[in-house]
Amino acid sequence: MTRTTMKGLLLASSILGSAGLAHADTTLTIESWRNDDLAIWQEKLIPAFEAKNPGIKVVFSPSAPTEYNAALNAKLDAGSAGDLITCRPFDPSLEVYNRKHLADLTDLPGMENFSDVAKAAWTTDDGKTTFCVPMASVIHGFIYNKDAFEQLGLSVPTTEEEFFAVLDKIKADGNYIPMAMGTKDLWEAATMGYQNIGPTYWKGEEGRLALIKGEQKLTDEPWVEPFRVLAKWKDYLGDGFEAQTYPDSQNLFTLGRAAIYPAGSWEISGFNTQAQFKMGAFPPPVKKAGDTCYISDHNDIGIGLNAKSPNAEAAKTFLSWVASPEFAEIYANALPGFFSLNSTPVKMSDPLAQEFVSWREKCKPTIRSTYKILSRGTPNLENETWVESANVINGTDTPEAAAKKLQDGLDSWFKPAK
Repeated sequence: MTRTTMKGLLLASSILGSAGLAHADTTLTIESWRNDDLAIWQEKLIPAFEAKNPGIKVVFSPSAPTEYNAALNAKLDAGSAGDLITCRPFDPSLEVYNRKHLADLTDLPGMENFSDVAKAAWTTDDGKTTFCVPMASVIHGFIYNKDAFEQLGLSVPTTEEEFFAVLDKIKADGNYIPMAMGTKDLWEAATMGYQNIGPTYWKGEEGRLALIKGEQKLTDEPWVEPFRVLAKWKDYLGDGFEAQTYPDSQNLFTLGRAAIYPAGSWEISGFNTQAQFKMGAFPPPVKKAGDTCYISDHNDIGIGLNAKSPNAEAAKTFLSWVASPEFAEIYANALPGFFSLNSTPVKMSDPLAQEFVSWREKCKPTIRSTYKILSRGTPNLENETWVESANVINGTDTPEAAAKKLQDGLDSWFKPAK
C-alpha cells in the first residue's frame, strides 16, 4: 500500500468518524402556528437551550396560523409530525391528546412551576393528566395613541360612559378614526369585541362556569348586554369597516389614522416596530365607577410531546427547559405581550407589556367563554360567536336575535352536567 493510499484511507476514515459524531446529535423539530416568532426562536430561545444541551439540536418549523390545525392533524395521522407540538388552548389540544397523539407530561420535571389555573388549558376534564407545558397567556384590552389623546386633551376612560364620551370627542374632532376594528374577518369582532368587554357583564369566571353548569343561558342579560354595547361601536369604526380585514385594522392604527385599537396583548411587539407614536393601554371599562373590573387573561400557547416521537428523552429535556424560569424570562421579554404562566415572577422591560400585566393586580381574570367545553359540538359556539358579533356590529342582527341564535345552537347538542 502506498503512502498516498494510506493517507487517503486515513482521511476517509477521519471524515466517516466525524460524520458519525455529527449523527450522535439528536435533532428535535417543533411544529407551531407562530410563524411570526421564527427569528426569536432561531436567535434567542434555541441558542440558549443548545448552549446548555450540546447533544441536542432544535429546529423551529412553523405553518401558517390558519392552516396549522389541519396541517398538524394530517402530519400526526401520517406519522410525519415533528417531535414537539405547539399546543393551542383547551378543546383543540384536548382532542389531539384524546386521539393519542400527545404524551402525558403530568410528571415532567418542571411542571411543578405551574399552577392548576396555568395548566387548565392543557389538562383533562378530570384534572388528572396534563399534556402540554404552559408557555404564555394573552390579555385583552385597548391600546391607544398617546399623542392623539394629548392632542385632543383626552383622559383614559375607566367607565363605559367615559369610554363613549372619549369616542364622541375623537369623532367630533375628525382627525382620527375613533376605533380601528373591522368585521370582515369575523373573529376580530368576537375576540377583540365580545370576549374583550364581555367578562365585565357576565362577571368573568362566575358567568362562564354558570353557562357550563346550565345555570345561565346566552339569552340572559349578562350575555346580551355586551352585544348591546358592541352594537354602539358601529358609529366609531370609520367608513367601510364591514370590508376591513384584521391587517387593515392593524395598519390603520400603526399608521396613526385611528386613536384606539381594541386589542390582544400579542399586538405589542409588532406595534412597537411599526408605530411612530407613543402608545398606552387601558383595560375594558367597567359599567360604573367602583365596579370590579374583569380581564380576559387567556391561556394561549403551550408545547407538548408527539406521542410517537423517536426522540422522546431529548424532547423531555427540552420541555423541562421550557418549564424553567430561564425560558420564561427570555420568552416574555422577546415576545412582549405573551405573558409567562410560570409561577416565578418575570421582570419585563417593555412598558406596554408592563401596563397590560399590571391589570392582574386590580382586575379579576377569566378565559374566553367559548373555549372550554362549549365549542366541542356542532354548531361550534366559538365560530358562531364570531359570526354573531360581526352581525351585531354590522346591524344585521339585533343583540337579542344574536343571543338567541347562539343559545339555540348550543341547546341543539350541549346538555349541562347535573
